[in-house]
Amino acid sequence: MKKLLLCALCLVLVFLMGCGIIAPILIFLPEDETVPPTEARPPVTQAVQPTDPTQGQRDQDAFSALNLSVRQSDGQLSIDRPSLPDRSPMGEDGTWTIFVYLCGSDLESNGGMATDDLVEMCDAADNEKVRFVVQTGGAKYWCNWTVSEKKTQRWLVEGDDITKVYESDKAGMGRAATLTDFLTWGVTNYPAEKMGVIFWDHGGGSITGVCFDEQDRQDSLSLREIDAALLSVYGTMTDKFEFIGFDACLMGTLETANILASYARYMYGSEETEPGSGWDYTAIGNYLAKNPNVDGAALGKVVCDSFYQACKKQKDDGLVTLSVINLEKLDALLQSFNSFSDSLYQVSEDQAVLTELVRGIRAADNFGGNNRTEGYTNMVDLGGIVRACADHAAGADAVLAALEDAVVYVVNGSDHPSASGLATYYPLEIQGSEEMTIFGDLCVSPYYLSFIDRQGHGSVSSGDTEDYSGDTWFDNGTWSWDTDYSFPSGWSGWEDWWNLEQWEDWDYSYGQEDEDYWTYIDDYEQTGESPLITFEIPPQMDEDGNYYFVLDDNGYYNTADVYAWVYQLSYDGEDLIDLGETYDLDVDWDYGYVCDYFDGRWLSLPDGQNLALYIVDVTDDYILYSSPVKLNGEETNLRLKQSWDGEVTVEGAWDGIDENGAAARNIIKLQKGDVIVPLYDSYTVEDFEPGSYYGWEYTLDSDELEISYDYMESGDYLYCFRIDDIYGDYYLTDFVTFCVEEDGSVSFYPD
Repeated sequence: MKKLLLCALCLVLVFLMGCGIIAPILIFLPEDETVPPTEARPPVTQAVQPTDPTQGQRDQDAFSALNLSVRQSDGQLSIDRPSLPDRSPMGEDGTWTIFVYLCGSDLESNGGMATDDLVEMCDAADNEKVRFVVQTGGAKYWCNWTVSEKKTQRWLVEGDDITKVYESDKAGMGRAATLTDFLTWGVTNYPAEKMGVIFWDHGGGSITGVCFDEQDRQDSLSLREIDAALLSVYGTMTDKFEFIGFDACLMGTLETANILASYARYMYGSEETEPGSGWDYTAIGNYLAKNPNVDGAALGKVVCDSFYQACKKQKDDGLVTLSVINLEKLDALLQSFNSFSDSLYQVSEDQAVLTELVRGIRAADNFGGNNRTEGYTNMVDLGGIVRACADHAAGADAVLAALEDAVVYVVNGSDHPSASGLATYYPLEIQGSEEMTIFGDLCVSPYYLSFIDRQGHGSVSSGDTEDYSGDTWFDNGTWSWDTDYSFPSGWSGWEDWWNLEQWEDWDYSYGQEDEDYWTYIDDYEQTGESPLITFEIPPQMDEDGNYYFVLDDNGYYNTADVYAWVYQLSYDGEDLIDLGETYDLDVDWDYGYVCDYFDGRWLSLPDGQNLALYIVDVTDDYILYSSPVKLNGEETNLRLKQSWDGEVTVEGAWDGIDENGAAARNIIKLQKGDVIVPLYDSYTVEDFEPGSYYGWEYTLDSDELEISYDYMESGDYLYCFRIDDIYGDYYLTDFVTFCVEEDGSVSFYPD
């Protein structure tokens, strides 16, 4: 009956959305309705109080948090993880409990996506040995008749039945205490032979974490908060979780896997943003109902395949990445990566080698946009980094072999065919000390951290890193990843564990003792005049009207990338309108020679408006662009894929990374009647002061947006080269003017 309430709501919601109306309709379950009276299923009218986890359990002091250490004398990584000396299943053979931490956020309040997944859970085949236990919160309102945005609620889903089993005052879903309370309560009251945990919401990768609570200032769970919470829960358990997964964007990272390896056998996570509506919970439940004795690897394959098929039906499969990681294989990967990073740090002291390394890493597959209009996650494919450096750093083959051993299953869409299954952090764009501080406390190798840190020092010192030393990470010859999770004053043990008010003061400390260490990077600002870019022949026009330059040795070995920027002169001649970036260049890296190869063609709407284009990715088959627009009055970005033969595909619209570091989950498909307004950055001609321009409204007359690649409208445009240096700054050459004639011919001449 309760399943029907949810399903009926979905039909109403579809109708309301079709009418352009979305409003919360909340009808609560009767308070006298009860759960079947078994020991693990208390009455609905009573909030379940967890049993004292110290009864019959180990003392929490019997194990400690994860510690990593490297001795400078031999460079080897030692790993000490929490252990369970008396490991035994917590439930009957063949039983499964999957705990879903359902942080609804705007995914629910603006689209009902969490409700959809609750319905999917209810639609799964019934088996008394399989259940979902769900905590709801984090949304301003819920698009169903059952869940309240004013409370923290917990639900038991078995077959087609959903029952409220717990309710309390609202608690922030981005707080470690809330996660700890849910999972400790869950494993105490709903133990099973195999248990899994799913984090559901937006994700942001290693730096910003997962589960952004829109009722609590978009606070999210950091990886360290997840670590502290899981360590706490471990005190109530006699066995690891079978899996911990993320139905969220960008959480398939090395740093995430390192945290989870202490507490679970398998991890499920995506390197990229998650398109579509997320995982298929009906498929997951159906599979377990028929195969309750399977392990996390077999279930993970079903999670991946069903997710991919659901995305394929919605034509969102191009971006898909989802992998199953055998966490018991992770330590071998960490140790090989540490040895590889030791070599990487040493060989990168050679400037010529460093240049090739940086160019290779920047060209590796990366995830979450990483461009100036969509924002930066700085998540780069781990296998791509290692392969990019393999010609210079020893141990690459060992890392790749260990990576392949750890990634037991992976699905990749056409946009990421070679994604390895795990990403890691690399600062494609430097974004301040807070980001670097977070990564400094997550990095699994002092040598990789030194490689990143030295690049940072080069950024603020115009490439001068001669005096840099990686010894800063070693204390008396040892680097250690110390973890000290401290509890509030007055905390007296497990009896206070459930007092969430007291948890307001809960904190943790770890890693670099000097909290201000990374503030040096706050002095960094891109100049557009990098002193590291120098020329044998400076940018100029040749006798045939081509704009070109030749780098000298210093410039060559400090150059990471070159592309061109194109600007349109406003009709009044007072502003330059930024049309974006192009790789239409003729480049000979053997000689450091770069020349324009621009023919005056650009991507434009059917009404002729040129779009602003920013490069997201370049492959052997296509260039992926992001173009800022207003879509039906809301700012977003069109995703445009242009093959090298000129064919253009519109993938949809994506909001990018928000100011809190959360990645938008859906690529919005365009529909007939949508109104698009192009957006542009602009700069005054006189003093280059920034501003913005809006294009004209264009209304789609079908579900397909036809983007043309044709000659620009006749008129004058400006063109310059942007040369990125290997430390994050760039050099803009002088502008030259090109004129597009009525017949499409293009002429360059000095400004």
